[in-house]
Amino acid sequence: MDRLRVLIVDDEPLARMRLRGLLADCVHPGATVVDEAGSAAEALHALARLQVDAVLLDIHMPGMDGMALAQRLRDQPVAPAVVLVTAHAEHALQAFEVDAVDYLTKPVRRARLQEALVRVEQRLGRSSSVAPPVQTVDVPTLVVSDRGRVLRIPVSEVVYLRAEMKYVTLVTARHRYVLDDALSDLEQRLGEAVVRIHRSMVVAKSAVRALERRAPVNGEADEGGETWAVQVEPGGEWLQVSRRQLPQVREVLARAG
Repeated sequence: MDRLRVLIVDDEPLARMRLRGLLADCVHPGATVVDEAGSAAEALHALARLQVDAVLLDIHMPGMDGMALAQRLRDQPVAPAVVLVTAHAEHALQAFEVDAVDYLTKPVRRARLQEALVRVEQRLGRSSSVAPPVQTVDVPTLVVSDRGRVLRIPVSEVVYLRAEMKYVTLVTARHRYVLDDALSDLEQRLGEAVVRIHRSMVVAKSAVRALERRAPVNGEADEGGETWAVQVEPGGEWLQVSRRQLPQVREVLARAG
């Protein structure tokens, strides 16, 4: 079955980049981003020259907002399916008024986006009762942004992830990347490949090399003036382990031994 042709409309470049990355991971149905638009005017221009199955449409934009654009698209003879995307949930009722296929709240999760694509396919009359073919096992990846580019980082290259302010830093053997995903979401996506060592840090199990009592990390210590820390490779960096997560880290080392 053909991949869905999707137009992303959002005035925030980072939000468009995140949606593009999430769409790259969607299957059954899959989707191809045919263009991006930073305003309703740009979206209308793109729709005039492109064949589009679905529009991922942010509601809050300067000028004509997403709700007004959705209403305008609804009045067209052949209209693409509209999936509204917003950081606010108060417009859910209006989404039905403009005949939106689905309504997603930010931060959008891949599984929820996949559900929206299924609804788009059903709206277009493409849904099939045939079970999807068995897929070959792909190399697990994380989608990250690097200087405006969307990159897919193999999970095998992940050393650790650290939550810092509103972003998460992903550290690999050669690079550091800044993600806009929540640490809990990334931890869930990485699954058994990682272990949480601290409320703000997740480490790849394959990267853990040692567990020791050491001098305080980031100024934190217990009553003995020390703290537990794990050494990760490559790099040999020592990372603090909280008391709560200590049993899990010991189990990882025991299994590795």
